[in-house]
Amino acid sequence: MQQDRNGLPPAEWCATPNAMRLNRLMRMARRDALMGGLGLSVAGLFSSAQAQTAQTAAQSGEVGRFMAVSERLTDRTTLDSRIGTALYVGIVHANPDRQAKIQALATLLENSKPTSAAEFARAAEHEDPSLKEVIHDILAGWYRGVADGKVVVYRSALMFDITKDAVYPKTYATGGPFYWVSKPPEVARPTGKPALTPSPFVIEPT
Repeated sequence: MQQDRNGLPPAEWCATPNAMRLNRLMRMARRDALMGGLGLSVAGLFSSAQAQTAQTAAQSGEVGRFMAVSERLTDRTTLDSRIGTALYVGIVHANPDRQAKIQALATLLENSKPTSAAEFARAAEHEDPSLKEVIHDILAGWYRGVADGKVVVYRSALMFDITKDAVYPKTYATGGPFYWVSKPPEVARPTGKPALTPSPFVIEPT
């Protein structure tokens, strides 16, 4: 194909500016569609085993127990079961022993019927100190949206829900021009005490 004007084909550099922009957008759209399809195909190949695990867990009631534990630990009455299923599969895939520990938490929840997350967490650590680690995994999953070292959910992670009146998720600015110069709303200083004993501070790689 004959080219000129910085390597562009004549049909493009001879066109009007609007037509040139439209041509570029069309090429980008086709490229994105092809790359998106390829990404979905690869994801399908690598997630089939986990999809089977999720289906089995849902049928056996494991996800339901995980959701009940999660709602108590986050002090929420409802959580998204789709996110919960993905978090459960990721947590168990990363540490298979977590399955039994989540079951232990569900049993403790049913028997003790705690009225708050702090009460439940203290009772769990008193029952079995090793349950503290799976509590960390569950809370990190819901608040950070990460399980098994992978991002399960971003914008719907609970850490953004807590601060949604003042801080937006780091994707794009949804406020007006210079919204960041306004003084954020006052937030009351926390007065509660940690429910769990201190854990080692781990600096994650970035």
